[in-house]
Amino acid sequence: MAVRLREGAATLGETFAFISGLYFRGKFLYAQAFAAPPAGIPGAFVITAARGLVPLETPIDPEYLEEIASVPIDIADPRYRAPLERDCRVLDETAGGNCDFVLLGSVATVKYLDPMFGIFGHRLLFPEEFIGRGDMSRGGLMLRCVRTRVQLTYIPVGNGTRHGLRPSKLPRLAP
Repeated sequence: MAVRLREGAATLGETFAFISGLYFRGKFLYAQAFAAPPAGIPGAFVITAARGLVPLETPIDPEYLEEIASVPIDIADPRYRAPLERDCRVLDETAGGNCDFVLLGSVATVKYLDPMFGIFGHRLLFPEEFIGRGDMSRGGLMLRCVRTRVQLTYIPVGNGTRHGLRPSKLPRLAP
């Protein structure tokens, strides 16, 4: 992985999956399994600092990682917020008004939600099963969905509870 990254042959998706393990790996595989974008639009994007929405398949190198690591993910910082809002507007215009957008990240904080909800509105959805789960539990849940080929249930961000009681632990997977 390090050699591929140095050579600029690693993708953003595989690099993040390597760095963050279970959580991002779950999102990465879930998005690959279930994304159904309109023609000509990538199926999944990563929210990055400094670069906005970046397709999973984007080749990156160490300088790219350094750039996105140099900007805090803070909605008050225009270096984060402006590229994210710009890309959300472009995606919204390109995909059209009948397209929903599923956020597989945290819906408990405003750092992702405020910029995106301001553009996508009630077409911004999230998995209902995420309510009350932490990062690792969400990652494990998405990996189980990929294994069983069963999608999660999506609800609008603005209509549902985003905070809730912690659900039971996920059962252990057989090797």
